[in-house]
Amino acid sequence: MNLASQSGEAGCSQLLFANFNQDNTSLAVGTKSGYKFFSLSSVDKLEQIYECSKYCLAINVFCVLFSIADTEDVCIVERLFSSSLVAIVSLKAPRKLKVCHFKKGTEICNYSYSNTILAVKLNRQRLIVCLEESLYIHNIRDMKVLHTIRETPPNPSGLCALSISNDNCYLAYPGSATIGEVQVFDTVNLRAANMIPAHDSPLAALAFDASGTKLATASEKGTVIRVFSIPEGQKLFEFRRGVKRCVSICSLAFSMEGLYLSASSNTETVHIFKLETQREKPQEEPTTWTGYFGKVLMASTTYLPAQVSEMFTQGRAFATVRLPFSGHKNICALAIIQKIPRLLVAAADGYLYLYNLDPQEGGECTLMKQHKLDGSAEPTNEILEQTAHDRPLVAQTYSAAVAKGYLEDQGAVGGAGVEDDINTLHLDEENEQPPLILETD
Repeated sequence: MNLASQSGEAGCSQLLFANFNQDNTSLAVGTKSGYKFFSLSSVDKLEQIYECSKYCLAINVFCVLFSIADTEDVCIVERLFSSSLVAIVSLKAPRKLKVCHFKKGTEICNYSYSNTILAVKLNRQRLIVCLEESLYIHNIRDMKVLHTIRETPPNPSGLCALSISNDNCYLAYPGSATIGEVQVFDTVNLRAANMIPAHDSPLAALAFDASGTKLATASEKGTVIRVFSIPEGQKLFEFRRGVKRCVSICSLAFSMEGLYLSASSNTETVHIFKLETQREKPQEEPTTWTGYFGKVLMASTTYLPAQVSEMFTQGRAFATVRLPFSGHKNICALAIIQKIPRLLVAAADGYLYLYNLDPQEGGECTLMKQHKLDGSAEPTNEILEQTAHDRPLVAQTYSAAVAKGYLEDQGAVGGAGVEDDINTLHLDEENEQPPLILETD
């Protein structure tokens, strides 16, 4: 998530961007001086995997091929799973995308676009570049532009979502600037798959589950979260985040198995919903006054306006998190760390917060640890003995290049990569395929 607009007032003037990778095993952070990757294998320690900044250019062999301008003001940095492939955009060149092999310190390719790059999404097959009124679909094997979706409704926030599934490789983006329509696009067959009328108000957040068969949506009102089947567009779940006030939804995130969905906003509360279908129980005659009242109340919903009756059938939060701040941009992830479900919140105040989630009881989640996103240690109880799963990742080789020339008809201008003798990315070879199978000592 781009945090540049709020980083100054959030108290972390260096922080411009933070995002989790596709399987929530690492965290990418973009700053005014460069970018960093952190491992999310431990609660007690936020272990830095890699850093590239203007301060390390003189001493870090991995950075020597990047100029100082390339490592300053990084407003987008997206890593492909746990591989060495990374996509970078800088505030100094907001229309230019660099795709790099960060372990080698080599540039695979770069592309220039007609307008500011607002978002970049990656999976094993596609790389998506989102501009305000267009979307570019690249083949990640050779970085060529396969398709351009032009004249999309104005999308100044760069809202879009890309499924990480190879089998259901869908892209979702707003189909309207005035109502909450979702356009679903098949990035493999390069054709529109569906249009989902998700909300009455414009969209604020989108998220696919790991299988690419579910899409979560939220509108600018922020009171209702809906989950649809993909590509059919059938509404599967509807959850009410709140009633009293409208909020700005910052992020939606599924757990990897697709059972939980988190929703964070500009308030201090994060809601976690459980995606389970309620089994219908046989009707029993109530034996108490409250039981009779409840039965009459539910029966009366058939005569109430649709908006009122929906409130009785919408699901409520299974668990909640009370953040120590409000009003700051943030991004959430649900991950299994050390065999326990956790909610992770990276925020514009410069911290990563880790909470425990009780998968049986739910309720209010417990804050276990908070870490500074600049990688510096907290004053107390920060350094623990390093265990096997806390070790830094060791990447295998990954050769890379891009087709020369540029594609004017597609609207993206691409330059040649550093490794000119290789014409394609060999993603099918086991020892070169991102997401690389990583080795540990």
